[in-house]
Amino acid sequence: MATSDNSARAVRPAVWVNCAASADGRLAFAHGTRAVLSSPEDLRRVQQLRANADAILVGVGTVIQDDPSLRVHWELLERPEGPAPTRVVVDSTGRTPDTARLLDRSAPTIVGTTTRSTRKFPDHVRTVVAGTLNVDLSELFVRLYQMGIRRLMVEGGADILASVLREGLFDRWTVYYAPAVIGGITAPPIVRGPESSGPDDWLRLELAGVERVGEGYVATYLPARRNASVKPERGSPAPENVP
Repeated sequence: MATSDNSARAVRPAVWVNCAASADGRLAFAHGTRAVLSSPEDLRRVQQLRANADAILVGVGTVIQDDPSLRVHWELLERPEGPAPTRVVVDSTGRTPDTARLLDRSAPTIVGTTTRSTRKFPDHVRTVVAGTLNVDLSELFVRLYQMGIRRLMVEGGADILASVLREGLFDRWTVYYAPAVIGGITAPPIVRGPESSGPDDWLRLELAGVERVGEGYVATYLPARRNASVKPERGSPAPENVP
Protein backbone atom coordinates (compact mmCIF):
# COMPACT_ATOMS: atom_id res chain seq x y z
CA MET A 1 0.00 0.00 0.00
CA ALA A 2 1.58 3.26 -1.06
CA THR A 3 1.44 5.95 1.60
CA SER A 4 3.14 9.20 2.43
CA ASP A 5 5.77 9.17 5.14
CA ASN A 6 3.44 10.91 7.59
CA SER A 7 0.57 8.48 7.05
CA ALA A 8 2.92 5.49 7.21
CA ARG A 9 4.05 6.62 10.65
CA ALA A 10 0.44 6.54 11.79
CA VAL A 11 0.04 2.78 11.29
CA ARG A 12 1.12 0.10 13.76
CA PRO A 13 0.35 -3.59 14.26
CA ALA A 14 -2.62 -4.78 16.25
CA VAL A 15 -1.18 -5.16 19.77
CA TRP A 16 -2.23 -7.67 22.42
CA VAL A 17 -0.63 -7.20 25.86
CA ASN A 18 -0.62 -10.28 28.08
CA CYS A 19 0.83 -11.06 31.50
CA ALA A 20 0.34 -13.24 34.57
CA ALA A 21 0.27 -11.79 38.08
CA SER A 22 -0.43 -12.69 41.67
CA ALA A 23 -3.76 -11.69 43.18
CA ASP A 24 -2.04 -8.56 44.56
CA GLY A 25 -0.69 -7.58 41.13
CA ARG A 26 2.95 -8.75 41.25
CA LEU A 27 4.75 -10.17 38.24
CA ALA A 28 7.54 -11.94 40.13
CA PHE A 29 9.00 -12.59 43.57
CA ALA A 30 11.25 -10.20 45.51
CA HIS A 31 13.90 -8.42 43.39
CA GLY A 32 12.34 -9.80 40.21
CA THR A 33 13.02 -13.47 40.85
CA ARG A 34 10.95 -15.40 38.34
CA ALA A 35 7.62 -16.77 39.52
CA VAL A 36 5.57 -19.30 37.54
CA LEU A 37 2.13 -17.84 38.09
CA SER A 38 0.13 -19.29 35.19
CA SER A 39 -1.89 -22.46 35.67
CA PRO A 40 -1.47 -25.26 33.10
CA GLU A 41 -4.68 -24.05 31.46
CA ASP A 42 -3.35 -20.51 31.22
CA LEU A 43 -0.04 -21.72 29.81
CA ARG A 44 -1.97 -23.30 26.96
CA ARG A 45 -3.89 -20.05 26.45
CA VAL A 46 -0.62 -18.10 26.23
CA GLN A 47 0.85 -20.57 23.75
CA GLN A 48 -2.21 -20.11 21.55
CA LEU A 49 -1.67 -16.33 21.67
CA ARG A 50 1.97 -16.80 20.70
CA ALA A 51 1.06 -19.15 17.86
CA ASN A 52 -1.35 -16.55 16.45
CA ALA A 53 1.13 -13.65 16.69
CA ASP A 54 3.57 -12.47 14.04
CA ALA A 55 5.96 -11.26 16.75
CA ILE A 56 6.42 -11.35 20.54
CA LEU A 57 8.01 -8.39 22.34
CA VAL A 58 9.76 -8.13 25.71
CA GLY A 59 12.10 -5.66 27.37
CA VAL A 60 15.79 -6.26 27.95
CA GLY A 61 15.17 -6.47 31.71
CA THR A 62 13.08 -9.58 31.14
CA VAL A 63 15.81 -11.02 28.92
CA ILE A 64 18.47 -10.46 31.60
CA GLN A 65 16.31 -11.70 34.48
CA ASP A 66 14.52 -14.68 32.90
CA ASP A 67 16.35 -15.51 29.62
CA PRO A 68 13.11 -16.45 27.82
CA SER A 69 13.10 -18.26 24.49
CA LEU A 70 9.72 -16.79 23.44
CA ARG A 71 9.14 -19.92 21.39
CA VAL A 72 5.74 -21.51 20.90
CA HIS A 73 5.42 -24.72 22.89
CA TRP A 74 3.51 -26.57 20.21
CA GLU A 75 3.39 -29.71 22.33
CA LEU A 76 1.02 -27.93 24.73
CA LEU A 77 -1.31 -27.14 21.85
CA GLU A 78 -1.27 -30.73 20.57
CA ARG A 79 -0.92 -29.58 16.96
CA PRO A 80 1.78 -29.65 14.29
CA GLU A 81 4.54 -27.09 14.61
CA GLY A 82 3.92 -23.88 12.68
CA PRO A 83 5.97 -20.79 11.82
CA ALA A 84 7.99 -19.30 14.68
CA PRO A 85 6.94 -15.75 15.62
CA THR A 86 9.62 -13.10 15.36
CA ARG A 87 11.19 -12.23 18.71
CA VAL A 88 11.54 -8.52 19.52
CA VAL A 89 13.70 -7.12 22.34
CA VAL A 90 13.51 -3.49 23.47
CA ASP A 91 17.10 -2.68 24.44
CA SER A 92 18.07 1.01 24.55
CA THR A 93 21.77 0.53 25.36
CA GLY A 94 22.65 -2.95 24.09
CA ARG A 95 22.52 -4.87 27.38
CA THR A 96 21.21 -8.14 25.90
CA PRO A 97 23.67 -10.86 27.02
CA ASP A 98 25.64 -12.66 24.32
CA THR A 99 24.35 -15.93 25.77
CA ALA A 100 20.67 -14.94 25.66
CA ARG A 101 18.46 -17.60 24.09
CA LEU A 102 16.78 -14.89 22.03
CA LEU A 103 20.03 -14.49 20.07
CA ASP A 104 20.10 -18.09 18.86
CA ARG A 105 19.04 -18.86 15.31
CA SER A 106 15.85 -20.75 16.17
CA ALA A 107 13.58 -17.84 15.18
CA PRO A 108 13.85 -14.41 13.54
CA THR A 109 14.98 -11.80 16.06
CA ILE A 110 14.76 -8.00 16.09
CA VAL A 111 16.39 -5.68 18.62
CA GLY A 112 14.78 -2.26 19.00
CA THR A 113 17.46 0.14 20.19
CA THR A 114 18.59 3.79 20.13
CA THR A 115 21.26 5.98 18.59
CA ARG A 116 23.30 5.86 21.79
CA SER A 117 23.81 2.09 21.59
CA THR A 118 27.09 0.93 20.05
CA ARG A 119 26.38 -2.77 20.52
CA LYS A 120 26.96 -5.04 17.52
CA PHE A 121 24.62 -8.01 17.40
CA PRO A 122 25.11 -11.21 15.37
CA ASP A 123 24.47 -10.89 11.63
CA HIS A 124 21.20 -12.83 11.81
CA VAL A 125 19.73 -10.32 14.32
CA ARG A 126 18.05 -7.31 12.77
CA THR A 127 18.54 -3.99 14.58
CA VAL A 128 15.95 -1.21 14.43
CA VAL A 129 17.04 2.20 15.74
CA ALA A 130 14.04 4.07 17.15
CA GLY A 131 14.84 6.94 19.49
CA THR A 132 17.86 8.60 21.06
CA LEU A 133 17.98 8.05 24.84
CA ASN A 134 15.17 5.52 25.13
CA VAL A 135 13.42 3.38 22.56
CA ASP A 136 10.45 5.24 21.09
CA LEU A 137 7.83 2.49 21.15
CA SER A 138 5.49 4.39 18.84
CA GLU A 139 8.20 4.58 16.19
CA LEU A 140 9.31 1.00 16.80
CA PHE A 141 5.78 -0.32 16.35
CA VAL A 142 5.41 1.59 13.09
CA ARG A 143 8.72 0.17 11.87
CA LEU A 144 7.59 -3.34 12.81
CA TYR A 145 4.44 -2.83 10.78
CA GLN A 146 6.54 -1.73 7.82
CA MET A 147 8.55 -4.95 8.21
CA GLY A 148 5.40 -7.02 7.78
CA ILE A 149 4.38 -7.57 11.40
CA ARG A 150 0.63 -7.21 11.70
CA ARG A 151 -0.08 -8.91 15.03
CA LEU A 152 2.22 -8.10 17.93
CA MET A 153 2.09 -9.73 21.36
CA VAL A 154 3.68 -7.82 24.26
CA GLU A 155 4.69 -9.91 27.28
CA GLY A 156 6.59 -7.54 29.58
CA GLY A 157 8.22 -6.70 31.90
CA ALA A 158 6.76 -4.02 34.14
CA ASP A 159 8.46 -1.04 32.45
CA ILE A 160 7.47 -2.14 28.95
CA LEU A 161 3.91 -2.80 30.10
CA ALA A 162 3.77 0.68 31.64
CA SER A 163 4.97 2.36 28.44
CA VAL A 164 2.71 0.41 26.08
CA LEU A 165 -0.36 0.91 28.25
CA ARG A 166 0.17 4.57 29.14
CA GLU A 167 0.96 5.52 25.54
CA GLY A 168 -2.20 3.79 24.37
CA LEU A 169 -0.27 1.46 22.06
CA PHE A 170 -2.51 -1.56 22.59
CA ASP A 171 -5.83 -3.01 21.48
CA ARG A 172 -6.38 -5.63 24.17
CA TRP A 173 -4.80 -6.40 27.55
CA THR A 174 -5.30 -9.73 29.30
CA VAL A 175 -4.10 -10.46 32.83
CA TYR A 176 -4.14 -13.91 34.39
CA TYR A 177 -4.50 -13.55 38.16
CA ALA A 178 -3.15 -16.46 40.19
CA PRO A 179 -4.74 -17.25 43.57
CA ALA A 180 -1.62 -16.24 45.50
CA VAL A 181 -0.21 -13.18 47.27
CA ILE A 182 3.45 -12.12 46.96
CA GLY A 183 3.46 -8.71 48.64
CA GLY A 184 6.55 -6.78 49.68
CA ILE A 185 8.29 -3.79 48.14
CA THR A 186 10.82 -5.15 45.64
CA ALA A 187 8.51 -7.59 43.85
CA PRO A 188 7.72 -5.89 40.52
CA PRO A 189 4.13 -4.71 40.03
CA ILE A 190 2.27 -5.26 36.77
CA VAL A 191 2.89 -1.64 35.77
CA ARG A 192 5.91 0.36 36.85
CA GLY A 193 6.89 3.80 35.60
CA PRO A 194 5.36 7.22 36.37
CA GLU A 195 2.65 7.48 39.00
CA SER A 196 -0.71 9.11 38.34
CA SER A 197 -1.14 12.27 40.37
CA GLY A 198 -4.91 12.15 40.05
CA PRO A 199 -7.84 11.17 37.82
CA ASP A 200 -6.76 13.60 35.11
CA ASP A 201 -3.71 11.52 34.15
CA TRP A 202 -4.60 7.94 34.95
CA LEU A 203 -5.29 5.38 32.24
CA ARG A 204 -8.96 4.47 31.95
CA LEU A 205 -9.85 1.01 30.71
CA GLU A 206 -12.95 -0.84 29.62
CA LEU A 207 -13.48 -4.24 31.24
CA ALA A 208 -14.41 -6.58 28.38
CA GLY A 209 -14.71 -9.80 30.35
CA VAL A 210 -13.64 -12.04 33.23
CA GLU A 211 -13.14 -15.77 32.75
CA ARG A 212 -12.15 -18.59 35.11
CA VAL A 213 -9.06 -20.31 33.74
CA GLY A 214 -7.83 -23.24 35.79
CA GLU A 215 -7.31 -22.18 39.39
CA GLY A 216 -7.17 -18.48 38.52
CA TYR A 217 -8.99 -16.07 36.24
CA VAL A 218 -8.29 -13.89 33.22
CA ALA A 219 -9.47 -10.29 33.09
CA THR A 220 -9.66 -8.68 29.66
CA TYR A 221 -9.39 -4.91 29.22
CA LEU A 222 -9.78 -2.63 26.23
CA PRO A 223 -8.48 0.96 25.97
CA ALA A 224 -11.17 3.46 26.88
CA ARG A 225 -9.80 5.82 24.27
CA ARG A 226 -7.47 5.34 21.32
CA ASN A 227 -4.08 6.99 20.97
CA ALA A 228 -4.63 9.59 18.25
CA SER A 229 -1.07 9.67 16.88
CA VAL A 230 -0.45 5.97 16.25
CA LYS A 231 -3.36 3.90 15.01
CA PRO A 232 -3.65 0.14 14.50
CA GLU A 233 -3.69 -1.17 10.97
CA ARG A 234 -6.79 -0.20 9.03
CA GLY A 235 -8.95 -3.26 8.62
CA SER A 236 -7.12 -5.08 11.43
CA PRO A 237 -9.06 -7.83 13.22
CA ALA A 238 -11.53 -6.88 15.90
CA PRO A 239 -10.00 -6.92 19.40
CA GLU A 240 -11.47 -10.32 20.24
CA ASN A 241 -9.55 -11.80 17.31
CA VAL A 242 -6.21 -10.10 17.94
CA PRO A 243 -3.60 -11.44 17.60
